[in-house]
Amino acid sequence: MAKKGAETCSWTLSMFMLLFLINLPALYGEELESLLPFRDSIKDPLGFLSNWSSSTSSCNWPGITCDNPPHVKRIELSGKNISGKISGSIFQLQYVEFIDLSDNQLLGEIPHNLFSCPSLLSLNLSNNNISGPLPSISISRLETLDLSNNMLSGKIPDNIGLLWSLKFLDLGGNILVGKIPNSISNLTVLQVFTLASNKLVGQIPGEIGRMKNLKWIYLGYNNLSDEIPKEIGDLTSLNHLDLVYNNLSGLIPSSLGNLTSLQYLFLYKNKLTGPIPRSLFNLKKLVSLDLSDNSLSGEIPELISELQNLEILHLFSNNLTGKIPAALASLPRLQVLQLWSNKLSGKIPEDLGRRNNLTIVDLSSNFLVGKIPKSLCNSGRLFKLILFSNSLQGEIPQSLSSCISLRRVRIQNNRLSGDLSSEFTKLPLVYFLDISGNNLSGRIDVQKWDMPSLEMLSLAKNKIFGELPGSFGSGKLQNLDLSENQFSGNIPKSFGRLSDLMLLQLSENKLSGNIPEELSSCKKLVSLDLSHNHLSGNIPISLAELPALGQLDLSANQLSGEIPPNLGRIESLGEVNISHNHFNGRLPSTGAFLAINASAVAGNDLCGGDASSGLPPCKSLKSRMWWYVMTCFLVALAMFALAALVILFIQRREELELKRVENEDGILWEMQFFDSRASKSITVDDILSSAKQENVIMRDGKERSYGGKSSMSNMQFVVKEMNDPNSIPPSFWSVIPEFGRLRHPNIIRLIGVCRSTERGFLVYGNAEGKNLSEILGNLSWERRRKIAIGIAKALHFLHGYCSPSVLVGIISPEKVLVDGKDEARLSLDLSGRLACTDNKCLQIIPSACIAPGT
Repeated sequence: MAKKGAETCSWTLSMFMLLFLINLPALYGEELESLLPFRDSIKDPLGFLSNWSSSTSSCNWPGITCDNPPHVKRIELSGKNISGKISGSIFQLQYVEFIDLSDNQLLGEIPHNLFSCPSLLSLNLSNNNISGPLPSISISRLETLDLSNNMLSGKIPDNIGLLWSLKFLDLGGNILVGKIPNSISNLTVLQVFTLASNKLVGQIPGEIGRMKNLKWIYLGYNNLSDEIPKEIGDLTSLNHLDLVYNNLSGLIPSSLGNLTSLQYLFLYKNKLTGPIPRSLFNLKKLVSLDLSDNSLSGEIPELISELQNLEILHLFSNNLTGKIPAALASLPRLQVLQLWSNKLSGKIPEDLGRRNNLTIVDLSSNFLVGKIPKSLCNSGRLFKLILFSNSLQGEIPQSLSSCISLRRVRIQNNRLSGDLSSEFTKLPLVYFLDISGNNLSGRIDVQKWDMPSLEMLSLAKNKIFGELPGSFGSGKLQNLDLSENQFSGNIPKSFGRLSDLMLLQLSENKLSGNIPEELSSCKKLVSLDLSHNHLSGNIPISLAELPALGQLDLSANQLSGEIPPNLGRIESLGEVNISHNHFNGRLPSTGAFLAINASAVAGNDLCGGDASSGLPPCKSLKSRMWWYVMTCFLVALAMFALAALVILFIQRREELELKRVENEDGILWEMQFFDSRASKSITVDDILSSAKQENVIMRDGKERSYGGKSSMSNMQFVVKEMNDPNSIPPSFWSVIPEFGRLRHPNIIRLIGVCRSTERGFLVYGNAEGKNLSEILGNLSWERRRKIAIGIAKALHFLHGYCSPSVLVGIISPEKVLVDGKDEARLSLDLSGRLACTDNKCLQIIPSACIAPGT
């Protein structure tokens, strides 16, 4: 009997295995039918899915993991540069537990059959371009849901509370609206809860206090209002609480002091009032506390000494009063201390920095008195010291002169006195140094300046005397302000070697001698102020060679001679003051002199100008012989000038003239160039030929760019096709020539425009290099830094020296080209979407805005 039973069992097992093997192709077939439509619905430029084929088992496909028996369990396609819409077939897999499609370019809506994936434990679609409403998801086993950084809209569904097993929920970085549903409190095992960077309104539900397992709450960057619910204090497992950038009001609830596991508390940029609750100092594990940008009042309690693990303290931009607590000096891990823009008074604690680990100290814009503590740099790591706009006294401590970690120092507008020590002028990493508005004295030309990183130096409004130093030990200086002191002697010719100098202010000193010709070598100079000195001689004609000069103030000196006519031809020059000198002759009638204010030319012996100058008309010569000689001379000169003007006019007309041409297909095109070489070289057929080749360089919204070459010369250019030029108001086309005047070495220059009734093109000068998005992943820190500096220079120029500022739009790697020397060039968004609204174009470009290097 036993033998017969064994035979029966063996037969049964064999039949089961036979049935399984018979059904195995059907199991494979079902999963193939789900995966292959997904493959076919997306674009795969990197070919990662090229091996997804029906001829092989899906368990061997890249990005697919199976279990045993062979069902698909995991789909991992994060960061594969795939795009297109997500096919709903992928959610028909009955056994899949993990789907990660994050960090791609997927778009469209989330398929509504998502709920038919009964085994799903984790779904990550973050960092894509997915849009539409948030679907109702009722997968009871789901533990992780990350849909962050997409374009999901609409409200959060009420039935989100049915995701009983959810531990991680991130819906941040979308455009969700409405209130946070109360049903969210049903997610009692949730640990991470993120709804940041949406458009949510209303209160934070008090029911949140039932979510006892929460460790992370991030609801910042919304429009949430009312008070912070006291029930949050019941979440004793909470490690991170972030409610920043909302409209929360009222007091900070004292119940937050119950969060004994809390390490990070961020409540900045709200409308919170009242004092800092004393209960917060029970949070012994707190590492970072940021209550800045509110309306908090009262004093900072000495109880802050209880926070021995605190590394970052931000309480700036409030209405706090009283003294800075001495207890701060006892926090051994304190690195960042920012208390600026309050109403704090008294002295800075004498021992601050002695036992701390300070890297950043900003106590500016308070009512502090006394001396700067000697121990601030005891950590050897202090790199930012900001103490401006207080009433601090005494000398700059000698300890700061040996603080070689310093990079940014702003201690202006205090009452500091004494000399600058020779060690202080040799700090190797300082790039920004502002000590203006104090009572500093002594000479600065007797010690050697060796600050190789220095980019900005201001010693203005002090009592420093002696001659100007010939060098500051840096070839990177961009801003140099030594105004309102007692400097004497000549302006050093060596200033001409400051090739990056953009601002030079030497006004209100006792400088004498001539204006050095060498200043014309500072090709990036935008603002030059030498007013209220004792300078003599003529204005150097070479100053007219400064291509970016926008402001020139030579008033209240002893300068003489005539005004160089070429000064009026600097297109970027918008503001001139030459008053109270000994100038004579005719005022130039071009550029900034055309409608100059009377106060800017007063106190000279000038004539000419229009009515606004208040100057008399220039008198004619009475002597006939003199008149005859001068007439002959002037006629000859006029002939040469006329010839030059004719040539200049022809070139200028060719450069700016709006041309209407008909191409081979009989279509009428309008062309306008802002570069004389392009005007002579590039034809409409060159532009259309480039577009037909479809040599795509980059994509920028609805615009496409193509490389091209002139058929008449080897001139290279880039053509950007605009989407539906008829939708752009005519006023935009009228201001587009102003964009052509923008010249900066870190900006790709617009050299022309070409349009018909159906199509429109912007023509750019050729910029060699690769798109930043193509090389970003392989860049070293030093290369990234150089590229970032190039972009920053372009933005600094557009926002700082173009008046009014030029709107840039969203900066992305696709808008930056990087050449072989890691020089970055920014491509402006000139599609009209930024420049025009309501059929009117914003006048955002000055008459001329040019930087050196062009």
